[in-house]
Amino acid sequence: MDTQDQEAIAEAVRQAESLTSGEIVVVIDRAASSYHTVPLVMALVLALFVPWPLLMLTATSAPRIFLIQLVCAAVLMVTLLWYGRGGRFVPGFVKRRRAHDVALREFTARGLTRTRGRTGVLLYIALQERYAEIVADIGIDETIDQAVWRGIIEPLLGAAKEDRLREGLIDAVGAVGSVLARHAPPAADDVDELPNKVVLL
Repeated sequence: MDTQDQEAIAEAVRQAESLTSGEIVVVIDRAASSYHTVPLVMALVLALFVPWPLLMLTATSAPRIFLIQLVCAAVLMVTLLWYGRGGRFVPGFVKRRRAHDVALREFTARGLTRTRGRTGVLLYIALQERYAEIVADIGIDETIDQAVWRGIIEPLLGAAKEDRLREGLIDAVGAVGSVLARHAPPAADDVDELPNKVVLL
């Protein structure tokens, strides 16, 4: 995502916030986790099986078997780390859980719990995990059915899959702004409490 895309999304945030007292923050995460642990553990577990056929079928000495096992472990680690990049060996529910945890952390880190009316909304997308979530503070979350947020997230994920992330995010920000406008209309003394720029992780 280049600077022009980021500026277009930030402008969409500014326009959406002009209709509401709520605050919208967009976070784009390239990957919620590196998932290196899983292929490393797989490589080490597979390396544990290397000595058994050598012990049963050959007269190879113990030091040589140990050396072969170390070489196999190193080759397996390199191979599985390369092949398993992007969490290929990690179940989908684990990746979704990791992305959800990052979304909650970012919600707090970006100051969305400190808005005046507790009307902050985070729009989070993890590209590697193909996961998106809307996290709303208590001033908004209690009044809106989760199905409303899902109705915004699904088209966003579809746009991201079609390599139209900019358009998908702009549409999603507009939809979030429309929801906020109904439930948290702008106040006479409303101020922009949080930056509108896109956060890239």
